[in-house]
Amino acid sequence: MTLLQISEPGRSPEPHARRRAAGIDLGTTHSLVATVVDGRPETIPDADGRVLLPSVVRYLADGAPAVVGDAARAAQAEDPLNTLASVKRLIGRSIDELPEFANRSHYEFAAGDSIMPKFATVAGPISPVQASAEILRALALRAAGTLGGAPEGVVITVPAYFDDSQRQATIDAARIAGLNVLRLLNEPTAAAVAYGLDRGTEGVHAVYDLGGGTFDISILRFTKGVFEVLSTAGDSALGGDDVDARLAAWIRAQAGLGDNLDHGAHRQLLVLARAIKEGLSDHAEMEITLSRPSGENWLGRITRAQFEELIADLIERTLAPCRQAVKDAGIALDELTEVILVGGSTRIPLVREAVAKFFGREAHVEIDPDRVVALGAAIQADILIGNKPDSDMLLLDVIPLSLGIETMGGLTEKIIPRNTTIPAVRAQDFTTYKDGQTALSLHVLQGERELVRDNRSLARFELRGIPPMVAGAARIRVTFQVDADGLLSVSAREQTQGVESRIEVKPSYGLSDEEVESMLTAAMDHAHEDMDQRRLRELKLEANQTMEALTAALAKDGERLLDAGERTDIAGALARLHGLNQGADETAIRGAIDELDRVSTVFAQRRMDDAIRNALSGHGVAEFSGDQDA
Repeated sequence: MTLLQISEPGRSPEPHARRRAAGIDLGTTHSLVATVVDGRPETIPDADGRVLLPSVVRYLADGAPAVVGDAARAAQAEDPLNTLASVKRLIGRSIDELPEFANRSHYEFAAGDSIMPKFATVAGPISPVQASAEILRALALRAAGTLGGAPEGVVITVPAYFDDSQRQATIDAARIAGLNVLRLLNEPTAAAVAYGLDRGTEGVHAVYDLGGGTFDISILRFTKGVFEVLSTAGDSALGGDDVDARLAAWIRAQAGLGDNLDHGAHRQLLVLARAIKEGLSDHAEMEITLSRPSGENWLGRITRAQFEELIADLIERTLAPCRQAVKDAGIALDELTEVILVGGSTRIPLVREAVAKFFGREAHVEIDPDRVVALGAAIQADILIGNKPDSDMLLLDVIPLSLGIETMGGLTEKIIPRNTTIPAVRAQDFTTYKDGQTALSLHVLQGERELVRDNRSLARFELRGIPPMVAGAARIRVTFQVDADGLLSVSAREQTQGVESRIEVKPSYGLSDEEVESMLTAAMDHAHEDMDQRRLRELKLEANQTMEALTAALAKDGERLLDAGERTDIAGALARLHGLNQGADETAIRGAIDELDRVSTVFAQRRMDDAIRNALSGHGVAEFSGDQDA
């Protein structure tokens, strides 16, 4: 008997065929790739069995292919200017944000008019996006060997506190590497996916993620396959690199090397510091051997206690975002089901002690902190590519900072508040400020403060073709849309005529290291001051609108409806309000507005009566009473 296989249109005739998908953890220090095999996520090793790929790229002359990984890392000291490490800390940032990073890393940057920083190498100017693409390309080749072909789709993880520009730059790097990005996934969320599905533990989880370049803390709820991020906070300028730099500075001082090290010596010192740091996680004391420029070796020793004293303030800095995240989630510490550690820097004993003390419980480290993010990304990629159509897992992530728009008076109107679940769409109606206004300039902002000057500008665009109307008559709907990757688009539409303008918010730079860390803190510290400023600005706007409307009415009807004494009284009240409105005395401005309203009430009544008489002129009462014949 011959069996015929029948398939529906568009369905694969191979019932067990799986699409090739991978999860990638693009890290500051190391990167990994993982995939799902027989229903379980597994990290993919290289030919030598190593799963961690150092995030280091070395560029060579004469068009030779870039070297990525262990071989590149080994060349850091001998070829420092052409060997790029920790480029994740620069991706999506602007030239203006370079000085602090450049001084610490001792790179050289190419001159030019590009807003994106570029490293000067023998292969020419190289951007952080290009270097990241080389790392992604190496991981994709590794995955292809295991999957039997190039991945058809990947999920790439990013720090939860990556802003719009850093996320877009990551996608650009993937595009250069020839990868199809199914989704960007926040690193703490990926870790929770790996733990949640591996352990089946429902409840509220705290994910403490201290990597090489960033720190994130996220509070998530896992219920019946749904991961809901309740809150997120962090510090985009804190990680293992900072610990290495602190220890390297101590070694340099102990060895009497001074501050003027060349590029090679500086890189060699950082490599040594990292090795000592990792050794102190397992040993109470480490010996240090450092080659001096003179050729002599310096021998030293450091204990774990000395090391912990050196870095105690760095670890303490991670606890303030933890407090903020717990507060934003609206939970008590004893409501947490478990705490999960992510990132290689959480191997430092002092980190684990600080986390246990803060949360009141030991953290889970059953899954390798270096691998857990890639494993979670692989699970999500397997679902998104279509290999698990029956999966009911749902990820509900959040945006870390509020998104809004500038309104009159330099005020920020928040459209999407921070910790809103994404994807998200929010709309709000605005109107025109001037009579006959036919265009509107829109300024998109990010941050928690009340005034525009205290937040970060993301983009500007214009809506033109608004029908000329009196001020306040137009209805302009501004819509903010954040996709599942955390990328923003904004549109503005005039409701009566349907004219529309939109912008994909793709700035070529990101938030500075200090800005992301301080935005929420500044918002809390200045909350009362901000509200006072906002109230004063709104009052000044009210005063301006009152004066403009009354001045226009006086020009039209003042001579006809008012005598000289009445006009003098109104002019005096106008002048007083105008003068007070230049100052900051809220009570005095409010009193002047009320006084102007009082002296102009008779004028307003006469204008209304006059308008009614004109409307009734030539018509009989019956026309308005409904009594006329049919």
